[in-house]
Amino acid sequence: MESVLFPGRTQAIKHPCSSFSSLSCRNNVRFLASMPSSTSRLRVLRNEMGLRFSKAKIASRWQRIISKVRERYMVKPGNVFGHSVEESLVEVTPMLGTDVPLKYSPGLAFPLGASEAENGINFAIFSRHASCVTLCLSIFGREKGQEICDGMVEIALDPQKNKTGDVWHICVEGLSRSGILYGYRIDGPQEKEQGHGFDNSIVLLDPYAKLVSGRKWFGDVANKMSKFLGTYDFESMPFDWGPDYKLPNIPETDLVIYEMNVRAFTADESSGLDPDVRGSYLGVIEKIPHLLELGINAVELLPVFEFDELEFQRYQNPRDHMINTWGYSTLNFFAPMSRYASAGGGPLVASHEFKQMVKALHNAGIEVILDVVYNHTNEANDRHPYTTSFRGTDNKVYYMLDLDNGAKYLNFSGCGNTLNCNHPVVMELILDSLRHWVNEYHVDGFRFDLASILCRGTDGSPLNSPPLVKAIAKDAVLSRCKIIAEPWDCGGLYLVGKFPNWDRWAEWNGKYRDDIRRFMKGDCGMKGTFATRISGSADLYQVNKRKPQHSINFVIAHDGFTLYDLVSYNFKHNDANGEGGNDGSNDNFSWNCGVEGETEDVDVIGLRSRQMKNFHLALMISQGTPMMLMGDEYGHTRYGNNNSYGHDTSINHFQWKQLEERRGGHFRFFCEMIKFRHKHPILRRDRFLTKSDVAWHEDNWSNHESKFLAFTLHDDQFGGDIYLAFNAHDYYVKAAVPSPPHKKRWHRVVDTNLESPKDFVPEGVPFSDTSYNIASYSAVLLEAKP
Repeated sequence: MESVLFPGRTQAIKHPCSSFSSLSCRNNVRFLASMPSSTSRLRVLRNEMGLRFSKAKIASRWQRIISKVRERYMVKPGNVFGHSVEESLVEVTPMLGTDVPLKYSPGLAFPLGASEAENGINFAIFSRHASCVTLCLSIFGREKGQEICDGMVEIALDPQKNKTGDVWHICVEGLSRSGILYGYRIDGPQEKEQGHGFDNSIVLLDPYAKLVSGRKWFGDVANKMSKFLGTYDFESMPFDWGPDYKLPNIPETDLVIYEMNVRAFTADESSGLDPDVRGSYLGVIEKIPHLLELGINAVELLPVFEFDELEFQRYQNPRDHMINTWGYSTLNFFAPMSRYASAGGGPLVASHEFKQMVKALHNAGIEVILDVVYNHTNEANDRHPYTTSFRGTDNKVYYMLDLDNGAKYLNFSGCGNTLNCNHPVVMELILDSLRHWVNEYHVDGFRFDLASILCRGTDGSPLNSPPLVKAIAKDAVLSRCKIIAEPWDCGGLYLVGKFPNWDRWAEWNGKYRDDIRRFMKGDCGMKGTFATRISGSADLYQVNKRKPQHSINFVIAHDGFTLYDLVSYNFKHNDANGEGGNDGSNDNFSWNCGVEGETEDVDVIGLRSRQMKNFHLALMISQGTPMMLMGDEYGHTRYGNNNSYGHDTSINHFQWKQLEERRGGHFRFFCEMIKFRHKHPILRRDRFLTKSDVAWHEDNWSNHESKFLAFTLHDDQFGGDIYLAFNAHDYYVKAAVPSPPHKKRWHRVVDTNLESPKDFVPEGVPFSDTSYNIASYSAVLLEAKP
């Protein structure tokens, strides 16, 4: 049965579904059959809808419409919100701005989401357990000062005609090719103890929506209860990547990764950017010169999928003062974060500007890696459910549930729910999402948050050969991408060095982080482990065809202490988070260098400076792929908060004035050390070190008290050997320096105990002594040169 629709208000068809509900804009519903005359209808339309059509034109059109409707359907007065209406009911209201009525047909089951078909816009959504699905269309989208403009059309889908397998679908003719907002009401079994979460009072976001419309401005508390709807754009011209554009395709051995937050990078006033650009994708473009000066060649962006930054403010709780600025609470896996668009531009602008950012970074030789969260969503937990999409679409499919315990959520993510990643439907959604970001947005790779969850079966048990992890490794579209696992989860599945990898997956090396920290602060018994970590962690990764670059080496990441705080605090200081200090890791392996927090003691300040340089030096000379955190290049502090996810303030925002103040010292050292790594291939080999590659100047491995390590990396091709020594003792160590290669002499490039600019001399200072007196808590690098 073909039905006639008119954009602007409401239309609904009753069919044999278990329940039915009409539109949210109920103040504008008018029932044609109950209206006394066309004149009355015209008066209502003119007065309440503000139409600018002539009376004669509207009356003529309405007479034709009513006649057509009465011929085709038996229309009776009734309560559209009730469940007792047995006859087909059609509501018709005048079109605004067009004389062509909307029509709909059964449509196609694939592709999922909104797509352009030959005869209209096709909508398809998976729901295995639903009994009733209603498509909701907001024809005119959002306007200033309004949540959703009056005029949501609802079309109840007939399961006999609009369902293929587990996919519900419909094609609507006459819709605009851009700017329409849409969602779904879905009903089904109400047995929560069986795992269902249906609630047909909620308009749900399509899991496959490619663009998402929500509030316009980041952190707009006045609109904290904003709803999120899908939208689409089939009208714009394809993005112009440019005739000379090409992907960087940087070998993994050559990567230096910079973990950063798009908003926090330029949100602060000190960025000097226009207020409309701060905290946006365009803001990143403005600061590319800084990234080039620093020397990194890959950015790893904290989550940029659409998320609800005001999720903590939905109900009264200890965290209801916070704004989720990190973004680990995904609403949708396909749409770029709309509030990262400049000037509150919305989803279409966000999509375009994201591509502009990727293009600009690529043109600068910088790859884009996305931190992706496929382990949980924003829909919270059993106690405070927040149904926006997956829960109401098919809870039993999308989430891991404990069906023996009232179908409560299994929580391996620490965030209340766990995505059912290895269910075939969810697995395909994740793969489709990844391919979308590669094909549509040209990203270069992905870092998978809490990736051990991807290794769990539908019941939560660990899998030796998880289908999703294998599929990602083998996928043709993803074959050019870097794929990086955070190989642990909050359920204790710690897989560092053991993550199922098919020789493709790299890993965040959490053992590298912990072991480097422990050696540098002077823990006993760490020398041998320290040597193993800076050599590429062969104990973890020398298996099958894995390489040193599969170890993502890092000392600092977004969660935990910043580098400055690592050397300034013994304890976390998370009171501002509202959780009584119970959140955040207690195992930081940090050392405050003698004073907790801020101090004016010049000796403590000097020691902290040395330690930060020691950490950065160790990171940049280690075999494997180094990753550093945004802000560490100038010594950013969060004042001891090691879990600052909820602060959209200077705690997380890059402080550009501080960068300028420290440009000639701390920042200079960081830049030079990165450039040194780029210039020396022996620091980034694509194979594990052999005995001929390194000489350990050590005969004291078994001494538990020894905290000094020296070694030489050999350059067989050019004779450019590098000597390194790290002293974590609290006293000087006089170290014997080996003879340099033939026709070469040693040049001191680094001594972290010296003040800038002597701490790093790129050309090197000639050194001919047979020993070097290395200060406490400091490190030295000598290079053999002619």
